[in-house]
This record gives sequence, C-alpha cells and structure tokens, in this order.
Amino acid sequence: MIDVVSPVIRSRMMSGIRGKNTKPEVRVRRYLHGQGFRYSLHRRDLPGRPDLVLPKYRAVVFVHGCFWHAHAHCRYATIPSTRREFWTAKLTANRLRDESVVSQLTMQGWRVVVVWECALRRTPDGSLADLSEFLWSDRKYEEIAWNQDSRIA
Repeated sequence: MIDVVSPVIRSRMMSGIRGKNTKPEVRVRRYLHGQGFRYSLHRRDLPGRPDLVLPKYRAVVFVHGCFWHAHAHCRYATIPSTRREFWTAKLTANRLRDESVVSQLTMQGWRVVVVWECALRRTPDGSLADLSEFLWSDRKYEEIAWNQDSRIA
C-alpha cells in the first residue's frame, strides 16, 4: 500500500512524536508530586534513561506508550498495515531493549515499575494509586496496565 502523504510530510509528522514529556508522563509526574514524592527526570547515568527516578525509594518509573513498546495483548499496540516487516522488527527490538534495561537496573539494585499508556487512558486514578502503592512496597518489579478483563499488576 502506498503512503497517502508525501515523504516530506511523513517525516515532519514522525519528527513531532516526542520521547520525553509526553502527556502520560506529565500526568504521572503531577500525581507523584502531588502525593509528596520527589524525583529526578531522565537520568543519563542509568540504563534506559528512566522517565522518573526516585532515589529515596531506590525506584525508577518508565511510562511506556503501548504502540512504541509493543505492549502485549493491548488494543493500542497494533502493527501498521504498511511496511509490516519494518514495524515488526522495530517494535520487537524496542521490546527486547526494554527487557534488557529492566534486567540491568534490577541487577544494580533498582526497583522498576512500568506504567503503560493504556492504564492511564482507562483508569487513570486507580493506576496512579497502584503506582504509589508500589513505591511504598518492597516489590522489585511491576507493570501497571489495563487488560480488557482486568488490570495487570
């Protein structure tokens, strides 16, 4: 299938997709700050440059977009119908990199929580309460997501 826009327009559209300060990320930051949690952003000295780092709790938070991080069994993580081979390879590589980053961080003693975009779309208040519950707990890893049947925790 041929793209419906020119390569110049497609390039401009793709360059507008942000990796930092996305709406879901800002929502998580506002909630945590309002709850009294203090954090730093995108620390370059940690693998994967976590979206939020909470040194006091020895925890990092990643806010993942379901499409870009290939969230399994999620309605927002569909593979585009054009250039399927390219997108499959790219999204699979993103997923493998995410797994490697989580492994590196846990080996360094960090606790990791991944907040999926779908959780913030479907049940923002409940998902964010689950996030602060994780920070107060001693769990090492958690994913906060929305499954059509139930929340994955």
